[in-house]
Amino acid sequence: MGELTESGGHQDGEGVPAGGGLTTGEVARRLGVAPTTVRTWDHRYGLGPDRHTGGRHRRWTAADVARLERMCALTATGIPPAEAARLARSEEPSAPAPGGPEAAAPRRPPARSRAGSGLRLGDARQECKGIARAALRLDATALDRLLLDAITEHGLVAAWTEVIVPTLQAVGRKWETSGERYVEVEHFLSWHVSGALRRTTPGPVADRPGATTVLACVPGENHTLALEVLSAALTERGIPVRMFGGALPVESLVAAVRRTGPAAVGLWAQSRGTASRPLAQHVAGMEWGVRGARRGPVVLTLGPGWAGRTVTGLARPSGLAEAVAALEAAVAAR
Repeated sequence: MGELTESGGHQDGEGVPAGGGLTTGEVARRLGVAPTTVRTWDHRYGLGPDRHTGGRHRRWTAADVARLERMCALTATGIPPAEAARLARSEEPSAPAPGGPEAAAPRRPPARSRAGSGLRLGDARQECKGIARAALRLDATALDRLLLDAITEHGLVAAWTEVIVPTLQAVGRKWETSGERYVEVEHFLSWHVSGALRRTTPGPVADRPGATTVLACVPGENHTLALEVLSAALTERGIPVRMFGGALPVESLVAAVRRTGPAAVGLWAQSRGTASRPLAQHVAGMEWGVRGARRGPVVLTLGPGWAGRTVTGLARPSGLAEAVAALEAAVAAR
């Protein structure tokens, strides 16, 4: 993401304007999280600005932003927020230890939880317990509150990876092993996750020529939730997205790519039966523009359906964070 600056005026080396600092909204956009997340980290963990600059509105200095960036990096590795905040409040970030960020600081083992109703949640975050219970009770009010709390507390990427996905998987295992008695629970949970994403994501980003990302399920594929999360994460980061959802016909996909001239295209396949190498190769080979300066999209094959069906020259991210990083890089390269 580009630096967020006040118009005019000198900047320091961190991209934060000298004198005034950044507003909470600007900090949130810089970090790729919701403003409510920044406020929660301030109120709950004491990660607010070190000093006020006058007036009613708080301003964040380069040091304040660096502390929040450490908080984001630590929570993304799975460190519990309270522990991550303690580390982020340190004067200097810990020196990297062999093995990456998770080895740099001792971690408490995640709480082992059960939903109290037979869901095997293993070592998933404690929040899974409440979400699973609410889903099994078909309690819409509680489920919405818990999902929104998880996204606000951990940020979208960490909430999806460490809270929502483990709970969805547990619910899926439940109905698979019980004669499909709990199919309604999986549908109910998925619907409310989709709603939570819409409520916590800012509105669509204005289009920028050559910077758009197209996201679509391949023909015959109707599982859209993972693409909805990816779309939300990109929107948080200021990247224009055109989301086409489930089972987009080949002709329509080709037309959408030609009409938008995207920097990147993400093709989702949940099952091997829907993943199509020829389709991915065809989209990757599309070009547009004037002769001598023609260009085409970066194509990412997304989802478990592409496992064992590698398409030469095309990226296959292993998770949400990697997909976001790859698409950000594709847009930045334009």
